[in-house]
Amino acid sequence: MTAPLISLTWTDHVTGRQGFLVVDRLVRGVSSGGLRMRPGCTLEEVTGLARGMTMKEALHYDPEGRYVPLGGAKGGIDCDPRDPAAYGLLVRYLRAVRPYVESCWTTGEDLGLTQDLVDRAAAEAGLVSTVQAVYPLLDDEAAARARLADAFAVEVDGIGLDELAGGCGVAESVLTALDRAGVPHRGTRVAVQGLGTMGGATARFLSRADLRVVAVADVEGTIANPDGLDVEALLAARDGYGTVDRSALRPADRRLPGDAWLAADAEVLVPAAVSYAITPSNQARIRARWIAEAANMPVLPQAEALLAARGVTVLPDVVVNSATNAWWWWTLFGDIGPDAEGAFAHVRRSMRALLTLVLDRAAADGTTPRAAAHAVAADRLPVLAERFGSYRRDGAGGVDGLG
Repeated sequence: MTAPLISLTWTDHVTGRQGFLVVDRLVRGVSSGGLRMRPGCTLEEVTGLARGMTMKEALHYDPEGRYVPLGGAKGGIDCDPRDPAAYGLLVRYLRAVRPYVESCWTTGEDLGLTQDLVDRAAAEAGLVSTVQAVYPLLDDEAAARARLADAFAVEVDGIGLDELAGGCGVAESVLTALDRAGVPHRGTRVAVQGLGTMGGATARFLSRADLRVVAVADVEGTIANPDGLDVEALLAARDGYGTVDRSALRPADRRLPGDAWLAADAEVLVPAAVSYAITPSNQARIRARWIAEAANMPVLPQAEALLAARGVTVLPDVVVNSATNAWWWWTLFGDIGPDAEGAFAHVRRSMRALLTLVLDRAAADGTTPRAAAHAVAADRLPVLAERFGSYRRDGAGGVDGLG
C-alpha cells in the first residue's frame, strides 16, 4: 500500500494518551474524514480508515454534481469517550491538529463522538469550523454555511437529519441487495450491532420498510425478539452513547450475551459499532445471507474470504456507510437543500445507483463487492487526479492506484 501523505501520532501531555491523524491524499488541496474516539484506537486503524475515505469520496464522483469529491483522511483518539477526561483530551487534540483542520482536513463526528461535542470542542480549540478547509472551494461561502446549519437543525421524529442520512444510506443498500435477489422486504429479519447514530438510524429505516429487526446489541449485551423488536421504543430509550435502558424492554424481549447478535436467526446482519467485529474465529457463527457494513472495517479480510466461500455476501463499508460523508458535501455544495424529504430522496437514489454499479461490476468480474468497489474507485481516481489534482507523499499529481 502506498504511504499516505500525512501520518502523525500525538501524545497528550496531560494524560499520556495518544491521538492520530492520517491524510491519505488531497484532492483540490483538501481531504475529508471523521474523528473517532475509542479505547484501543491505533495508527494502523486510522490509516486504513483514511484509505477507505479516499475510496468513499471517489465512489461518489458525479461530473454533473456541484460536489466534487475530496481526498481521504481520518482522525482517532485512544480513549474511552465515557472517561471524565475525554472532553479535555478532545480539545487538546484539536488544538494540536488545528493547522491541519484550518488548511486541509475537514472532519466531523465518528465512532464515540457526536457532532455537537466535536463542534463544541473545536470552538474551544479556536477553530472556526471543523470543515473550514473546504470554504475556499465554495461559490458562496455564507449561503453554503447557512444551508448546512439549517440542515443540521432539521429533526425527523426526534432525531436529527445529520444522524439519519447515513442510516438511510445503509438501509437503501440493504433494500437494493434484497431487490436484486428477489427477496421481499416484509418479514426479512435483521440483526444490528450498535444502536448509536448509524445503527439506530439504520434500524429505524429498515423497520419502516417492513423488515423485522429481531436483535440489537449495545455495550450491555444483545436484546432479541424473534417476533420483532419495537425499534422506536428502543431508540427513545437510548442514552447519548447508544445504550438502551433495559426498563423499556417488553416481557417477550430477551436479554442475551453481547456477541449473540452474530448468531441471530436473520437474513441480514448490520455491524454498526466497532471495527474488526467479525473475525476468522467468530464468522462461522453467522447465519445471515448478507452483511451490510454500517461501521468502518467491521469484517476482517480473512473472515470475509471465509464468509464468501460459504455464500455470505459482504456489502462493503466504502459503499454502504458512505452517505454520511456525502450528505455533508451534497448539502454544503448545494446539490440538495436543507430538508429531510429532498435529502432522503437524494441519498436513496444515489446509494441504489452506486450499489447497483458495484454489484454489477462484481458479477461481471467474478469477484466480491469490496473488490468491485475498489475497482470502481480506482477507475474514478485518475479522472479526479487529471481534472483536480490528487496528491500523495511524493507531492506529485497523477495516479498511484489504491494498492
